[in-house]
Order: sequence, then C-alpha cells, then structure tokens
Amino acid sequence: MQNRAEIVTFVGMKLMYYVVYGLWYAVSLLPLRVLYVLSDVLFFFVFYVMHYRRRTVWVNLVTSFPEKAEEDKEDIERRFYRWFCDYLVESIKLMSMSADELKRRMTFRGTELVDECVRDGQSCAVYLGHYCNWEWITSMPLWMGSGAQCGQIYHPLENPQMDRLFLHVRQRMGAVCIPMAESLRRLVDYKREGRPVVIGYIADQTPFWNNIHHWCPFLHHDTPVLTGTERIAKKMNHAVFYMEVSRPRRGYYEAELKLMTREPKKYEDFELTDIYFQNLEQTICRHPEFWLWTHNRWKRTREKFNLRFEVVDGKVRERQTTA
Repeated sequence: MQNRAEIVTFVGMKLMYYVVYGLWYAVSLLPLRVLYVLSDVLFFFVFYVMHYRRRTVWVNLVTSFPEKAEEDKEDIERRFYRWFCDYLVESIKLMSMSADELKRRMTFRGTELVDECVRDGQSCAVYLGHYCNWEWITSMPLWMGSGAQCGQIYHPLENPQMDRLFLHVRQRMGAVCIPMAESLRRLVDYKREGRPVVIGYIADQTPFWNNIHHWCPFLHHDTPVLTGTERIAKKMNHAVFYMEVSRPRRGYYEAELKLMTREPKKYEDFELTDIYFQNLEQTICRHPEFWLWTHNRWKRTREKFNLRFEVVDGKVRERQTTA
C-alpha cells in the first residue's frame, strides 16, 4: 500500500509539473503589452480586493520612513503594488522570452570590470537585493565576454517538481542555480576545475535564528543580516561587486556592477556586509517602490534573540533553561 501511495504521489507531482509548465508557457507567449494589461487588472484585485499583505507592507513603510508624510507612504504603497504585479507577469514572460528581447530590456553596465577580474584569474561575488526584477538578472551571461560561469545562490523549493520548473526558467540564459547549502562545496569544485565564476547573492533575506551573527542599521531598523556572502568571498578571495539596479521605464531595467574590492581579506569582519546594506539602503531610498516590502523583514529582533540564544565560540546556541 505504501509503495502504491508513493507511486500515486509521484505521478501526481509529475502531472502537476507538466500542467503548470504548459499553462506558464502558454501565458508567457503573450506580448508584454498584453501581460501589462493583465498586471493592471491583477493590481486591482491584489490591492483593493485581496489586500495581499497590506498590513505587512504598511508597517514596513511606516517604520522604514518615519520622516515621510502619510500621503507619501500611501503613494509608495500603491506604486509598489503596481510594480509587484508587473514583476509577476515579467517573471511569467521569462519562460519563453528570447535572448535578444531580454538583452534589449535588461541591460548591464560595468561587466568589463568583471571580465578584467576573470582574465586575471579571480572569480567574483555580486551582492544584490530583492529590488527591481531579480529574475531577469539571470540574463547576465548574455553580457559576459570572459567565459566565466555565471550563477546565483538560491533556496530550493520544498516541492521538487516546482523547484525543477523554476530552475528551468532561471537557467535558460546560461546561469546556474546553486543551493545555499551546497554553495561553498560547489565553488570549491569550480576552483579545482580552474573555472572562474561570477556568483550573485541576494543577501537581504532574514537569517534563521541560529544563523544570526551580525546586526546592522538598515532603514531605521536594528537588522539581523546574512553574512555568508562575505565569508565565502573572503575564503575564496573573490572580487566583490554591488549591483545597482534601476527601472527607467515599464518593461526595462538597468544594472550597473560597482566594484567594492578585489581584496576582501583586508576588510574587518562584517565590514563588507555593512557596506552592502548601506548601498542597498541608498538604492531603496531613491525609488522605494521597487523593493520587496511584502517580506516580513524585521520579524526577528535583538531583544528576542538575546532572550533565546547566546553566542559561544562564534556559534549561536539556545540558552539552557533550568527547571
């Protein structure tokens, strides 16, 4: 019976993959101008009917911009939801978008600095955030002339078939997706093979409690931050870049690669992480509507952390309680 149930589950998951793939692909064939009409309709339902995560978005905006008037924050909120719906249909479009169209709509500057590092035998780590369309940034290989392997660190989805589907979309333009748990091992393998890499790290996510090693000021919050990018860059001696992304108009994005350092080991612990968050904050403050405000970014506080955990020999562990 157990084997039969496993077979049914496996077949069901495979069927779901092909159904979702077919629907996603069919919708992606629509021109972007049509998809943007769908986005406008979606905005009405998401914002006015479903109220999707509006409380979380509003609390984030109020606490991040205490100096702004309420009407300004309301304007940012509406513009965010309009962009968020655009992001969804743009990500659908990525399923069938041609390399030529994607290269026309998602442009990169500063890739010559990355190529220079690679020609010198140095791989690169690229800091970026959940800002503008990070899915389209997987087209970076189209702009690289050095022959380096481009990729990004990601969290695998729990559903293996859906994970397979998203991997297909994200790797269409030649980038590879590396699971976070395998990141260091895979990068060591590339180094042993003599293959230079350019790896993107979306580093503005909330760390798990046992992975909090550093706090920094970010958008008026005392913020726990991921430090793995910095640790990997130092261990592998990667050149470190910050990717500044902007959206000049609907359907078009620009990314500029800004060199932070080619000598990461010269920086104090967490210094590069702090610089990244300073850069990201400046980016967000220029056009706040393009950051992912639906994420409950500040759900973990230092007060709760200090009550539940302690750091011993650089490792986070739960405090021992006595009866």
